[in-house]
Amino acid sequence: MGVDVLIRPAEDDDWPGVWPLWHEVVAAGETYPYDPEMTSEAGRAMWLAAPPAYTWVAVTPDGQFVGTYQLTPNQRKLGDHVANASFMVASEARGMGVGRQLGAHCLDAARALGYRAMQFNAVVTTNIASLQLWRSLGFIIVGTVPRGFRHAVHGEVDMHIMHRFL
Repeated sequence: MGVDVLIRPAEDDDWPGVWPLWHEVVAAGETYPYDPEMTSEAGRAMWLAAPPAYTWVAVTPDGQFVGTYQLTPNQRKLGDHVANASFMVASEARGMGVGRQLGAHCLDAARALGYRAMQFNAVVTTNIASLQLWRSLGFIIVGTVPRGFRHAVHGEVDMHIMHRFL
């Protein structure tokens, strides 16, 4: 089952709609190393950062924010030809194709911005749905950080570094 979404660049006025899903993901402590008690203001400053960061949102026809991603250079200067991206999908939209739509959109956006590859630095090994999605979109695991993430439920778990050329 899929959900119809419009993926468009995020605007400052979008934050009140993005914050609930962003906060839900971060506060869960299962996929992002951000402070689970981060304030809306701090989250906004991080997620709606200025270029070279670019943020997109996925919005349903009735105006619900169901996903978002941020695309940035993975490194500065001599490593800025490799992109990095972070994705969040609202719990009520998971399993409905939003993540796949965001992932495909992000790969196209990265190509359009001139990136030559994409790397994810911290895919938590307990995040099975994300691992399956990224593999299906051509990413491979190039390394593992043993016990590199303190999962809210499972304690210390590994994180994978994933990569693909564009």
